[in-house]
Amino acid sequence: MTTDTPLSFEFFPPNSAEGTGKLREVRARLAARRPDWFSVTYGAGGATRDKTLATVLEIAGEGHAVAPHLSCIGATRESVRELLATYRARGIRRLVALRGDLPSGMREAGDFRYASELVAFVRAETGDWFHVDVAAYPEVHPQARSPRDDLQALAAKVRAGADSAITQYFFNADAYLRLRDDARTLGVEVPIVPGIMPIGNFSQLARFSDASGAEIPRWIRLRLAAFGDDLESIRAFGAEVVSAMCERLLAEGAPGLHFYTLNQSAHALRVLDAIGPLPR
Repeated sequence: MTTDTPLSFEFFPPNSAEGTGKLREVRARLAARRPDWFSVTYGAGGATRDKTLATVLEIAGEGHAVAPHLSCIGATRESVRELLATYRARGIRRLVALRGDLPSGMREAGDFRYASELVAFVRAETGDWFHVDVAAYPEVHPQARSPRDDLQALAAKVRAGADSAITQYFFNADAYLRLRDDARTLGVEVPIVPGIMPIGNFSQLARFSDASGAEIPRWIRLRLAAFGDDLESIRAFGAEVVSAMCERLLAEGAPGLHFYTLNQSAHALRVLDAIGPLPR
């Protein structure tokens, strides 16, 4: 492991007062692990975007470093400019810049086609105020024409000014290591942080993975399916598999861990407990 292991947790903006209260409790439990920052996912336009903003500002108000996601598909330069000004005025120093998906019913892609264009716009508007994270895909973005094209897209985001990348979740450490090494051959020297998905519910994970292109290795899928409705066995096995992968990633020099929490704390904490104390 490195002498310092950055740790971060991702949330989505809750849709109800109950969800907001639950997320506060989850955040308090995760904050006890002294993460470097939290992140909050983004929905383009309307109420979802506003909920992202409200969640980000609440987390910042608690004294935590927080990185809002910023999606460019369907957005205008002016709408992004306004968000950047709001975040900057509130002292937010980190962003996760993404292309995102075109919202349902929206035909126009907006003023940006690619995340690299969004990164370049953030830099042009705000200089080096923000630390900008971008996405990377160990198992290749599902819309990429080829693995080479996907790597070139990552390199373009870095050339545009990205400071670091966070990967889509995966369960095959070799896929991450190959991405990291191949990216280096293209001159991508920024940290590429592995995105970690704890396993708490197999059917939910299978749906997410089938939709996103993240592979669940056959041996893991079969073991999880064999547990049926035995949630405790699913979670115990999941923590064992994911923590072992994290240990290997850190031993191979991965520059931190970014957990996709799904607004829950128990599964991420179980993985961290299995890993043991991280150098902090």
